Amino acid sequence: MNKRFITSILSGVMAVSLVGCSGSAASSASAKTELTGIDAVIKEAEGMSLDELCKKAIEESNGKTFYGLGNSSRGKTALPLFISYLQKIDPTYNMTFEWQQPKNNKIFEQLQADSVKSEGTFAMTLIQDGNQIESKMNQPGILKTFIPKDWADANNTTADDYKGFLSLQTLNKVFEFNNKGTKTWKNCWDFVMPDAHSLYMDIDSEIVGKNFLYMLTKDEYAKTLKDAFDALPSAQKSILQPTIDEMGKDAKEFSLGDNGAYALAWIKLWVNGYNAQTDDGPICNTLTSASAVDQSGLLVYSKLRSIQESSEQSVNNVTVAAYQDGYQGIGGYGYSHYLFLTKNSPLPWTAAAFIAYMTCTQEGFSAWGKDMGGYSSNPTVLKETETKYNHLQGGYVDGIDVYPAKDDKGYDWWVKNGKLVLEDPEYCASVAFTVGSWIETLDKFSGETK
Repeated sequence: MNKRFITSILSGVMAVSLVGCSGSAASSASAKTELTGIDAVIKEAEGMSLDELCKKAIEESNGKTFYGLGNSSRGKTALPLFISYLQKIDPTYNMTFEWQQPKNNKIFEQLQADSVKSEGTFAMTLIQDGNQIESKMNQPGILKTFIPKDWADANNTTADDYKGFLSLQTLNKVFEFNNKGTKTWKNCWDFVMPDAHSLYMDIDSEIVGKNFLYMLTKDEYAKTLKDAFDALPSAQKSILQPTIDEMGKDAKEFSLGDNGAYALAWIKLWVNGYNAQTDDGPICNTLTSASAVDQSGLLVYSKLRSIQESSEQSVNNVTVAAYQDGYQGIGGYGYSHYLFLTKNSPLPWTAAAFIAYMTCTQEGFSAWGKDMGGYSSNPTVLKETETKYNHLQGGYVDGIDVYPAKDDKGYDWWVKNGKLVLEDPEYCASVAFTVGSWIETLDKFSGETK
């Protein structure tokens, strides 16, 4: 639920109570606009430019220590850049910092524990998994959304009009396959055929992977799966059709749209068949090996950046499935890193300025933007990042396209042509107890890839 919707509800309740006691419309109007604590800071901050926020941050945190918490370790890279930015305004400014990156999904427990204090330890967080953020962080009011004015301006909106969380970036996980064999992967249904067993981080260890499956049941993505199925040869259709027919009853029970059975069938076959891995790095290392003939995977696109070329291993041993001419269906999924203030932030102005710096300047986003496959939510920063790093030609060496798989086609291409499945926190939360519970009952593949 959106933070402004919650505020509106609470304000309305206060207004009714005041009118009932005094009958004063003026008192009711006053109650609707009264904000305190972090909410008051956020409301004021949302009307300020980055430089105005930075001046408030300097007053608040000079000589203090800033504690941040995040799923991405790169917050530790961005903070020194932010401090340098503040020192350009005031050379006497100094702030120490500590950035923590909890493992194994412990970030939610850490934030919950910190939220019970009158003043928290953590000023802000960079966090992923829209489903759990909505249900565990947003609805209880543990985290607070702040929309920087410069970010809103770049997106042609306002803080009051914008609905949803503030995303720092969208990251993509894409279907890739080893191209040293004879197997073809020209349709997203190829990855759920009985002999596919694509490499994938287990959905119980990386929960955003479960959100991807939830999103497939949304009408637009279910239709994409239906259209891709229609494009298959009849022999493949005959293998898949019984599972689609089987899912019809569940699709109706879950109140899914006309193509819901296709989404549930893909999900079932995927969970039944993927080969569970512990991390995307090893998946990338495996697929780029010359010996990984006919293997495939769904993994973070940017992992290709770290491959060391050798006679055995090369980026040229893999193909990004959606980059092929004539590829049908979804090419992968996108999930976000979201930014929030904590409800009891000890340094709210500094947190707001840091969030604005990361989302409104190319320099502030550079810790993430230097690699392909990570796209700023600010269109201005997105464009400036591409101008600086030229990810579109990421595989070029001395003007020659040596590693085409590293030529990032960009966010707009991935969403439109690559049919990237984008995470929607509210939708994920809405199906977590229906589709989500059903997914928990599915059997997982326990064998080895050939």
